[in-house]
Amino acid sequence: MHRRQFLGAAASLSAATLPSLAADWDGSRALRVGLIGAGWYGKVDLFRLLQVHDAEVVSVCDVDSAMAEDAAAQIAARQKSGNTPALYDSYDKLIAAGGIDAVVIGTPDHWHALPTVAACEAGLDVWVQKPISVDVREGQAMVDAAKRNGRIVQVGLQRRSTPHLVDAKKNVVEKGLLGEIAHAEVCCYYHMRPQSDPEPTNPPENLDYEGWTGPAPMRPYTELQHPRKWRAFMEYSNGIVGDMCVHMYDAVRWQLGLGWPQRVDSSGGILVQTDALANTTDTQVATFDHTHEELPTSPNGLTVSWTHRSWGDAPDRDYPWAFKLYGSNGTLKADVNKFEFVPRGGGETIRGDAVIEYDKYPEDKTEKDLERHVASAIRAHMNDWLTCLKTRDQPVANIAQGHISTASCILANISLQLGRSLRWDPNAGEVIDDDEANALLKREYRAPYTHPYGA
Repeated sequence: MHRRQFLGAAASLSAATLPSLAADWDGSRALRVGLIGAGWYGKVDLFRLLQVHDAEVVSVCDVDSAMAEDAAAQIAARQKSGNTPALYDSYDKLIAAGGIDAVVIGTPDHWHALPTVAACEAGLDVWVQKPISVDVREGQAMVDAAKRNGRIVQVGLQRRSTPHLVDAKKNVVEKGLLGEIAHAEVCCYYHMRPQSDPEPTNPPENLDYEGWTGPAPMRPYTELQHPRKWRAFMEYSNGIVGDMCVHMYDAVRWQLGLGWPQRVDSSGGILVQTDALANTTDTQVATFDHTHEELPTSPNGLTVSWTHRSWGDAPDRDYPWAFKLYGSNGTLKADVNKFEFVPRGGGETIRGDAVIEYDKYPEDKTEKDLERHVASAIRAHMNDWLTCLKTRDQPVANIAQGHISTASCILANISLQLGRSLRWDPNAGEVIDDDEANALLKREYRAPYTHPYGA
């Protein structure tokens, strides 16, 4: 990767000037795809697409040349045509080269907004990983770009397509077995925050660290940045809230049909793991308040409470990363592996487990780094996206839904930073009567990058 080449391309080609490169895909031929971000989940998502459709992966881009080359080789071995995708060192070049209908974006979080907006402006449909953005204004720009250009954008919030959770929604929630829903909890107690304090070092030769950093603030390079440990830093992410809460809070919103919270409050900090280089919280609680008007089965409104702790034990070891819905008639506990509905006062427990499909997809058994219990969920999510590409209907985790869940988690971090609760106006897209909080809705971009909101 050569940052000087990238800067020249980025300076001359903006999202506003990108040509429209593709007509809407109608399903009469293979979907032509470009992969932006060839690391862990970029490949996990793309390989699930290749399992459910004879897509043609035309192009791959990554700022790590070794990672891009490895992904291209794996793709050639797995796609029906056997073709090796063309390699690019920036998303601008991949989009400008054309020949694709859609992009799959699996970059670090701080690189989600710019490629999504550029792809939408170029007439491409998009699959983008969660959280959709690292600030609220990025998300607003992404929603706007998709709407203005009539693009179908599916967000990698695949709990909405997880077979056993779809079953829980249909056979527990929608049948009213919970009764009046009084409270919901979401949590993560995984010890996932890096606890090391490595010294700065030179990036590997195959990594263009300038390009990797992109619009984020420049930090000295350490082994924590690349690959896969960058969520140790708020410069590239929204911490554990942005990574793990967004999934389970979104699942609660989907299960119950919730929109925006009217109030968000959060507290916590780095309370235990103070010797680590990571600047994300090791302990944080947040509350998302929803009104009675949104959820008639909650006569006094509903509060969704989040807790994460990257140390100590989980209070419920069977559900360390989960959501729980509490109703007057029982409790629904659910995670990526299973669910159980326990009726209050006795009665038969209803259970469901993750769907494993080794009989249909034996390659799941050996694929490196695949979360095997999640593979069926991603395949269902991909099928939903493919259907919507043909019908032009909105997918189950469209960009607007992804924005609500992402922005709500970002608001929790802003609440923590300011030390006060925030009241949100979804129509204005701003915090009510809080200029200081509204100033934090948009991060400053590092030159020469331009923030997509208002650009």
